[in-house]
Amino acid sequence: MPLKAVILIGGPQKGTRFRPLSFEVPKPLFPVAGVPMVQHHIEACAKVPGLKEILLMGFYQPHEALSRFLAAAQQEFKIPIRYLQEYAALGTAGGIYHFRDQILAGGADAFFVLNADVCSEFPLQEMLDFRQQHGDTDSFVILGTTANRTQALNYGCIVANADTQEVQHYVEKPSTFVSEIINCGIYLFTPAIFQHIGQVFQRNQQELALEESSNGWQRAEVIRLEQDVFTALAGSGKLYVYKTDGFWSQIKSAGSAIYASRLYLNQYSQSHPERLAQNKPGGPIIRGNVYIHPTASVDSTAVLGPNVSIGEGVTVGAGVRIRESIILHGASLHDHTCVLNTIVGWDSTIGRWARVEGTPSDPNPNDPYAKIDSETLFRDGRLTPSITILGCSVTIPAEVVILNSIVLPHKELSRSYKNQIIL
Repeated sequence: MPLKAVILIGGPQKGTRFRPLSFEVPKPLFPVAGVPMVQHHIEACAKVPGLKEILLMGFYQPHEALSRFLAAAQQEFKIPIRYLQEYAALGTAGGIYHFRDQILAGGADAFFVLNADVCSEFPLQEMLDFRQQHGDTDSFVILGTTANRTQALNYGCIVANADTQEVQHYVEKPSTFVSEIINCGIYLFTPAIFQHIGQVFQRNQQELALEESSNGWQRAEVIRLEQDVFTALAGSGKLYVYKTDGFWSQIKSAGSAIYASRLYLNQYSQSHPERLAQNKPGGPIIRGNVYIHPTASVDSTAVLGPNVSIGEGVTVGAGVRIRESIILHGASLHDHTCVLNTIVGWDSTIGRWARVEGTPSDPNPNDPYAKIDSETLFRDGRLTPSITILGCSVTIPAEVVILNSIVLPHKELSRSYKNQIIL
């Protein structure tokens, strides 16, 4: 049966928690485990037999980096990939409804919808098999996973029938505990979903017609899958949840990109062993999972890992120690620097013997169902200790310490800083 996939990539006013990194590159192209975030989605979709086309949907202006990425991905995965630009932010369902003709063109029997800011094993084939075993041909499937009781409140919560897995109740970010099963932002729909979104659209239009004085931006086309569609579909026998035990995390903040990188690097040992660096004579010392871009130059006395990814054209000097960090392309780490829990921005330079360190925002390792908390930037008037982020083209002098700080692009520092945002 012909299948398609839609990847929702959002737009420039989204991803604000990802600043200063999203200033330089659209968030979906930010490298996680050595490849752009959204490439993990495309790889997973390309593996599904019968998948004919991948559509990226968002409200980024046509962007040179995005066009280049799509052209390269089409060649690599031998599948048509197109970008459909929304004229405004239309919500998770508004976008697919607006472009429904493009999605249905070529007679797709079913299509996946994936949010770009999640990292996952993407059990897409399993979702297809599950749908064939449960429900009729017009049923829809949400990918769900288990969270702990307190964190579940930050997600869409699903109450399902224990035997059939039919969704009986759906609440987006409830104020009190509803269920430990949460929505992963990955769905399998059939064309029948457009009928349900269409009903919400008509209802919105009628409500707007009654409120003559309503604001212009409150368009009828802005429709959210979670609050507007799933809440209504729950209990109708049409919506099912497929629970995965595989890894899953949101990538909302820059800190969660390091955690997502770790999850993907762990998966590489099965899926892409060629992407993991090995200990070789005359090469750097590798501890755990490390990705090094072929163009990077890393001194043989450097110690890297676990969970490190080194981007294109990066230079790493003698005696450098890097752990739990992402080093983006063109950065230069001079001799004996120490970089821990940090994202080093494009073309940044860290001087000799400097130490750049952040505080990891990992989920509780003792709770198998813990998820990463999306921390607020400030707590009680203070900057929450988090990973350190250097924006692009930042220069850190020799022999200073930068701790739990965010440095905006194009800054040249002259001293040590801790717990600060350097504007």
